[in-house]
Amino acid sequence: MRPESGDFQDYSGSLFANEAEAECARLLDYHGIRWEYEPRSFPLETDEEGRVVEAFTPDFYLPEQDLYLEVTVMKQSLVTRKNRKVRKFRERYPDVKVKLFTRRDFERLGEKYGLNLVT
Repeated sequence: MRPESGDFQDYSGSLFANEAEAECARLLDYHGIRWEYEPRSFPLETDEEGRVVEAFTPDFYLPEQDLYLEVTVMKQSLVTRKNRKVRKFRERYPDVKVKLFTRRDFERLGEKYGLNLVT
């Protein structure tokens, strides 16, 4: 079972793909927002036999908001691929809410609250 928020936890282990995801979990916990880490993958493309050839697994699901959150701190010029996947996801699953949280979003949060969230 994947963790949901509760008491603040140490996320320095290998649960997350990168430090940005761990920092996002800390922020969600700090604000008392329940979350699940990568609870579901969504097929985006299948081949002729119905096998999944492309999928999208958002980083977080926020059950109280019924929202999926994808976190990336790649340079803005490299976010194009993520944006394409999110666009494809929205076309295929129009009733499922998803938000792409980018490096700029982290920088803005850091500036607003005086934090260094992007290294």
